[in-house]
Amino acid sequence: MGCVSTAVAQHERQVLGIIPSAFTVNNLVGETCGKEIKVATMHERLLAMMELSDAFIALPSGFGTLEELFQMISWAQLNIHSKPIGVLNINGFFNSLLSFVDHAVE
Repeated sequence: MGCVSTAVAQHERQVLGIIPSAFTVNNLVGETCGKEIKVATMHERLLAMMELSDAFIALPSGFGTLEELFQMISWAQLNIHSKPIGVLNINGFFNSLLSFVDHAVE
């Protein structure tokens, strides 16, 4: 995410980091190159992301990203939001996940 936010900032676009307090311990996030909002919990982070974002895109990462992706998908199914959701499937990173989702939809 650091590379993405840095590239966005270099092109004079808005960068907003919504950071749970647990991530500020031992400087897990590094330096934020845009506006930063600190929240107490991951749930507060997701809620702020949903309220402040125009769309959601998951980049190859770990379980936290998957949790956030599926939370946004669930909220869309419940009509809590109607924002676009996508995955950046670099080198087929999400292929197995997308197959699973296709299977679940069937």
